[in-house]
Amino acid sequence: MTSINVDGHEIEVTNTDKILFRDAGITKGELIQYYQGIAGTILPHLAGRPISMERFPDGIDDEGFYQKEAPKYFPEWIHRAEIDLVEGASQDQVVCDSAGTQVFLADQGCITPHTWLSREGSLDCPDKLIIDLDPPGNEFEPVREAAFLVKDLLKEIGLSPHVMTTGSRGLHVIVPIKPVLSFDRVREIAMEMAGILEKRYPDKLTAEIRKEKRKGRLFLDVLRNAYGRPRLPLTPYAPDQGRRLQHPSNGTSSRTKRLYQKVIPLLIYSAGSARKRIHGKIFFPIASRLRMQQTNSNEFRDLHVFPVEP
Repeated sequence: MTSINVDGHEIEVTNTDKILFRDAGITKGELIQYYQGIAGTILPHLAGRPISMERFPDGIDDEGFYQKEAPKYFPEWIHRAEIDLVEGASQDQVVCDSAGTQVFLADQGCITPHTWLSREGSLDCPDKLIIDLDPPGNEFEPVREAAFLVKDLLKEIGLSPHVMTTGSRGLHVIVPIKPVLSFDRVREIAMEMAGILEKRYPDKLTAEIRKEKRKGRLFLDVLRNAYGRPRLPLTPYAPDQGRRLQHPSNGTSSRTKRLYQKVIPLLIYSAGSARKRIHGKIFFPIASRLRMQQTNSNEFRDLHVFPVEP
C-alpha cells in the first residue's frame, strides 16, 4: 500500500503492480498515473457531470460491473450529485471534478468513468446533442462518409458539430448546445435530424432501430440523448480495447478544400502518446461556427449553440 497526496488529500493506493490489461501489460499503477497526468486537461469536460463507474477490480479479463451510486465508504471529499429516480427516490452519484477523484476511482478499479450529457444545476437539460454513427460492418469508410453528410446538415442549420472516435467502430458527432431544453425535446430534434438524413441518403443511412431492417446501412443512433444515459468521456481507457482511447479526430484532410481541413481518421493511441496529444485543443470542429440560416426545419432553432471551450 502506498499513500500519495493529490489535491491535498492523502490517497492510499494498493496493488499498483496488478495487471489490468493483460495483452497490453498495463498495470493499475499506470492507470492511476495516466488519469492523474491528464487531469488538468480533461477535468473541465467532466466538471459537474455525474458519472457511472465501469469497474474491473481484477482486470478486464474478469467480469466487471457498472456502478452508478457512490458507495458509502467513498471519502467525504468526493463530490456527489443527488440524482432523482422514479417514484420520488434518489441516489448520490460521483462527480469527477478533481485529480484526487480520478486517482481514487482508478485505485478502485474504475477503468472508465461514463459521463452524463448534462451538468449539475440543469441535470434535466443536456448541454450536448449526440449522433452516434453505427456502421453495419467493420469498414470505416462508410463512417467517415456519414460524418461528412451529417456535418452538411448541421452546417445548414447553423450548428457547430465536433467529432470523436468511440474506441470502437464508429464515431460520435457532438453538438454543444445551451442547457435549456429537456432531454425528450432534444432527442425529438435529433430524431428529426436523423429522419431528414435518411430521406436524403436512403441507400446509405437509416434511423431504423431494428437491425434486421437496416439492410446494410449505417445506423444514426440518437437514443443516447436521454436523462441519465452516460457516454464515454474524452481520453478514457476503454476496457474492451486495451490501449485504445477515445479522442477527438484532427488529422489533415487532402480530399477537398471545399469541405473542411479536418479529416476523420480512426486513431488509436497508447497512453503515452495520448498524454502528449491531449494537452492541445480538446475538441476539433467539423465545421466553422455559423450564423443561423433559414431552413425548412425551424424547430432546430431551439438548439442554441454555446462556445465549446469550458
